[in-house]
Amino acid sequence: MSVAIVCASHTPLMYKGPASNETEQRVRTAFGRLGSFVKEFAPDYIVQFAPDHFNGFFYDLMPSFCVGAGAVSLGDWGGGTGPLDVPEKTALELIDHLRAEDFDVAVSYRMPVDHGFVQLWEAMLGDFKSIPILPIFVNAAAPPVPTYRRARQLGESVGRFAMWSGKRVLFAASGGLSHDPPLPSIKDAPPEIRERLINGRNPTAEAKEAREKRVLEAGVLAEAGKGPCQPLNPEWDAEFMEILRSGQIWRADALDTGKVREVAGRGANEVLAWVAAFGAFSTGGHFKMDQEFYEAIPGWIAGMAMMAAKQADGAH
Repeated sequence: MSVAIVCASHTPLMYKGPASNETEQRVRTAFGRLGSFVKEFAPDYIVQFAPDHFNGFFYDLMPSFCVGAGAVSLGDWGGGTGPLDVPEKTALELIDHLRAEDFDVAVSYRMPVDHGFVQLWEAMLGDFKSIPILPIFVNAAAPPVPTYRRARQLGESVGRFAMWSGKRVLFAASGGLSHDPPLPSIKDAPPEIRERLINGRNPTAEAKEAREKRVLEAGVLAEAGKGPCQPLNPEWDAEFMEILRSGQIWRADALDTGKVREVAGRGANEVLAWVAAFGAFSTGGHFKMDQEFYEAIPGWIAGMAMMAAKQADGAH
């Protein structure tokens, strides 16, 4: 039995948003190193925690957490489409385990996932279909979102399941860090936007193009220090990464989702997925940080971060 972890930011602007060639190369190199880490660890399967961006989950029925016994990539922002290789039997066993530990997670046999799940693997490995992934959706975009304490607790329960399984399990998360995309709020949205937040499935090609255009325009403005997106917060990002690095993931319990949204942006609560993944990883005992990367990239509207770690020698 052995566990490891990889976490990385995602952004739909990574391939289209404004950034220098040097920045793009540094990010590509960092993702390549993460990919090498994954290949070297050679997991039996991956448990991935990640959010959605009103592409697969909507306010007509918005769970805090959902375990996928099957999943399909929607292919937003030019990503790949089609089914993920989900270990269904393991997913159902995990759901039974979570319910026995008082986590009433939702279940989906065809979980729709967007770039929040698949971009990580496409950037690291070239595709998402060559590896077994057990996906766990974490609501980070549609308030009320779960607390950081609950995300950690869920992760720890997932970690106990993995430790008992006797398998080589890689935990993964994607999202954040400071991140303020032009995401509407249902509280003050006009009727047509409100309807999209409630039931925006199967948008027309024109609607998808218009949505992507708005985000691209926001990235250009953010690069120039203007526009609807608040500035990135590298100081907050550094403080968050220090919590993860410390091995004291319980410290994340003190984070307040409303405050995080205020100081780090509308998309910053995507780091709930990182907290869940590190909660799972913490059940493996002491660990050694293998890789870290960080760069604030305003044109991508993201504090781009990556971390990879594995159990220390002798950890249980």
